[in-house]
Amino acid sequence: MYSNKNIYTLYLNFLLCLLFIFFSGVQVNTVRAQSAVTTIKGTVTDAATKETLIGVSVFLPGTSIGTSTDINGEFLLKTNQVRSNIQVSYVGYKTLTVPIKPGQEQTLTIKLESDAKVLSEVVVVGKKRYSNKNNPAVDLIRLIVDNKSKNQPEQYDFVEYEQYEKMQLSLVNTPEKLKNNLLLRKYDFITNNLDTTVIEGKAILPFFMQEDISQRYYRKNPEKKKTIVKANKKVDFGEFVDNNGILSYMQHMYQDIDIYDNNITIVTNQFLSPIADMAPTFYKFYLKDTITTASGEKLAELEFEPRNTSAFMFTGKMFVTLDGTYAVQSVDMWVGKGVNINWVRDLKIKLDFEKNSDNRYHLSKSQLKTDFGLTANSDAGFYGERVVSFKDFKINEAQPATLYDGEPVEKMFTSADQDESYWQISRHDALTVAEANTYANIDSLVNTPSYRRTMDWATALIAGYKRMGPKIEIGPLNTFYSFNPVEGFRLRFGGRTTTNFSKKFTIDTYAAYGFKDEKWKYYLGGTYSLTDRSIFEFPVRAIRVSYQKDTKIPGQELQFVQEDNFLLSFKRGENDKWLYNETYNIDYLREFENNFSYRIGFRNWKQSPAGSLQYAKVGLVGGGESPLQIQQLTTSEATLELRWAPNQQFLQGKIYRTPIPNRYPIFTLRAAAGMKGPFGGQYDYQNVALNINKRFYLAQLGYADVVTEGGYTFGQVPFPLLTIHRANQTYSYQMQSYNLMNFLEFVSDQYASVHIDHSFNGFIFNKIPLIKKTRLREFVTFKALYGKVREENMPENNPELLRFPTFGDGRQATYTLENKPYMEASVGVGNIFNFFRIDVVKRLSYLDHPNVADIGIRGRFKFDF
Repeated sequence: MYSNKNIYTLYLNFLLCLLFIFFSGVQVNTVRAQSAVTTIKGTVTDAATKETLIGVSVFLPGTSIGTSTDINGEFLLKTNQVRSNIQVSYVGYKTLTVPIKPGQEQTLTIKLESDAKVLSEVVVVGKKRYSNKNNPAVDLIRLIVDNKSKNQPEQYDFVEYEQYEKMQLSLVNTPEKLKNNLLLRKYDFITNNLDTTVIEGKAILPFFMQEDISQRYYRKNPEKKKTIVKANKKVDFGEFVDNNGILSYMQHMYQDIDIYDNNITIVTNQFLSPIADMAPTFYKFYLKDTITTASGEKLAELEFEPRNTSAFMFTGKMFVTLDGTYAVQSVDMWVGKGVNINWVRDLKIKLDFEKNSDNRYHLSKSQLKTDFGLTANSDAGFYGERVVSFKDFKINEAQPATLYDGEPVEKMFTSADQDESYWQISRHDALTVAEANTYANIDSLVNTPSYRRTMDWATALIAGYKRMGPKIEIGPLNTFYSFNPVEGFRLRFGGRTTTNFSKKFTIDTYAAYGFKDEKWKYYLGGTYSLTDRSIFEFPVRAIRVSYQKDTKIPGQELQFVQEDNFLLSFKRGENDKWLYNETYNIDYLREFENNFSYRIGFRNWKQSPAGSLQYAKVGLVGGGESPLQIQQLTTSEATLELRWAPNQQFLQGKIYRTPIPNRYPIFTLRAAAGMKGPFGGQYDYQNVALNINKRFYLAQLGYADVVTEGGYTFGQVPFPLLTIHRANQTYSYQMQSYNLMNFLEFVSDQYASVHIDHSFNGFIFNKIPLIKKTRLREFVTFKALYGKVREENMPENNPELLRFPTFGDGRQATYTLENKPYMEASVGVGNIFNFFRIDVVKRLSYLDHPNVADIGIRGRFKFDF
C-alpha cells in the first residue's frame, strides 16, 4: 500500500509530466510553424502605364531580408520567419504594404501608384554592400551583352554615312603664364588666341588642328569598307616637323571608341569596356533610375565603377533602352585618378547615339578629351580633343560593287583645296573662335625667323641634325664622337641635303677617322624619288645608290640607331673582332597605300677581318703548321625584301621611321642570291628569312610583343656568310638581340627563333598599396634560338672553308647550336621616371662557353603612356 507521502509524490510527478508534455507540444508546434518556408514571387508594375518596374525593393518589414525586381519586373523572396506582410518601395512611387500567407507559396501582382510629392530629381543615397546576386543592374548589363551583336553596324548588309572628324592639341596653363611665356610673348597674335572656357581656372592655346569630312561605306558580304575623303585640312609646321607623323600619333592615341567592343584602346593603353562580356566580373553596376524621354522612350540609368580603382577601366554612367533592344543610348565616362597612365591628369569620353529607321541605335557623336601634364598639380600641360560625328546614316542601301574597288581609303582630288565657305557649310559643328584662328596663326608663326631658329636647334637636339643654311644639314650629332677597340678614338663628320636643295633628290655623306688604326672611313649615297613627293613621304617609290667603306661588328644590324652612336661605345667583355667593309649598293623601293612594299637590289661586298678576327683556312700553308690567312672575301648578291604591315602608322624621323604599335602582324620576307663571278663574287649561295612581329593585347593583363623568325642558307659558304645571330654586348636592352650572347658566338645555316616581351602594365604593382603610387610597370621576357650548321658548312669537314674564330688563348669563340637551343629570360621594372626600364637578364643555356655572363642588368629608354 502507498503512503500519503508517496501518493503526493506520484501526483506531483504526474502534473510535471503533463506540463512537460504540454510545453513540449507547444514548442514543437512553434518550431514547425517557424520552419515552414514562405515563398513569395510576383511582378511589380506601374499602376497607370502597366509597365514593369526594375529595381523595386521588396522586403520583410523590420528585417534585413529582401530582394529587388529584375529586368522583367519580377522578384522571388523566401523566408522561414512567420510574417503576415511585405513592403514594396520604389523611388517616385508610394510605398505599399501587401499581405502574405505564412508558410505557403504565393504569386502576387503588385501595382505601384506614382507619388505626386516626389522630387523631380532622384537623390542618390549611400551604396549598400555590393553584390552581383539579385542585382537588377547586373541583369541588365547581361542583357546588353547578349544583344551587342544586334546593335552594331556590322549586323546590317550595307551601311553608309558621312563622318566629320576634328582633332586639336593645345598648350595649357594659366592665362598669365601663357601670355608671359618666354617663347610665346613675342607673338601677340598667338597669345591673344586663348580659350578660358574649356578647363576651369586655366586657358588653352590651340596649336594643332586637323579636320576631315569623309563618306563611309560598309558591305557585309563579302565584307568590305570604303572611305572617300571629301575634304581635309590641317595646320602645317613646315619642314622641321613631321606633320603626317604628328597626325598618325594622335590617331594612335585617339582611336575610334566602340563601346560594344570588349576592349577600348586610348592613349596606347587598353581599357575594359563597361559592357564587355566579362564586365560584371570587373565592374560594379548600380541601377539609379528609369526615365521616359519626351519622345516616349523608356531608358534605364546605370552607373558603373571598377572594382579595382587602379585597373584600366572606366567610371561613369550610361542610359540604356528598355524596349527589348537593350541598346546604349548615351555614355559619359572617365578614367579615375588611380589608373596608371603617364602624364594624363584627366580623360573624359562622351558618346551619343541616335535611332535608325529600324528603331535601333547608331553612334551619332563621339568626344574624347584629355588633359596632359608632367605632374598632376602643375599648371602647364597639353589639352587634346577628338570629336567624331556622323550624319545621313543609311542602312541596307546597296551601292555598286565597283565602289569598293581600289584602295580602302581614297581622297578626292579637291579634298585639300576646299575653301572656308565649304567648311562653314559642311562642318557638323562650328569651331570655337580659338580653333578657327589656329590655322592662320600657325601659318604666320612658321614664317617668322625666330620660329625657324628655335625649331632648327630643337631638331638638332631631338633628331640630331642641324641646319647649315637652307639646303644642307649636318649630323647625326651623336655619331661625331665614339670609340671602339679597333679604331680607338673615332671622329666622324657628315651631313645631307634638305628638301630645299631638291624635293626629289637627296645626297648624304660622312667621313670618319680612327686614331688607333689610322684609317679613313667614308660614305656617299644618293636617293631619287620617282614620284612628286619627297623620299620621306609615304608611300615611297625611289632608287638609292651608295658606297661605303667603314668598320662593322659581324652580325650586327641595329634598328633605329647608328652603330657608332656614342652611348653604344660602352660594351662588356672582349669586343675586338670587327670587319673592314667596302660595299656598293643599289636598290629600288616601292611602297603601296595598303602598307605592302617591296625592295629589290644588288650589293657588292668586300669584307676584311679587323682587330683579333682572322679569316684562316683549316688547310696548312705548304704543308707547315700555320693556317692559310685570307685577307678579303668578296660577294656579289641580288636581294629582295617583301614587307606587309597592315594598318601600320609611324613617325617619320630624320633617319628612321618609328612604327606605332597596333594589333596587326608585320610580315617581312628577305631573300638573297650570291653569284660567283660578277664583280669578283667568290660564292654561289641563296638565303631566305621570314620575320613575323605582332603585339597581342591581353586586356587587364597588359600586352605581349611576340617576334618569330626562321631562316635557311643554301649552298656551301664560309662562316662570315652564314647567319651570325644578333648579339648584344652593350648595356642597353635591345629587343631583337640576345642580350647576354657575345658577338660572333653562334652561327647557323638554318634556324628558328621566338622572342616574347610581356608588359603587365602595372597589373601586379597596382595591387600593392605602397608600390602602386610609384606607377611602376612589370615586364617579363623570354628568348629562344635553335639552329644548326649542315656538314658541308662545317670547317673541320671542308679544308677550303674558314675555321671558326678563337680567342687569343686558343679557346673557341664561335659555336653552332647543335645540342640545344640558346635561351635567356628577364624580369624588368619599367616606367621609372615615366620613361626608363631596367631588366635583370638571365642566360639559361651554354653557360660553359668562355667569357660569357650568366646574368646582367640592362636598361632602355621608352616613351609611352
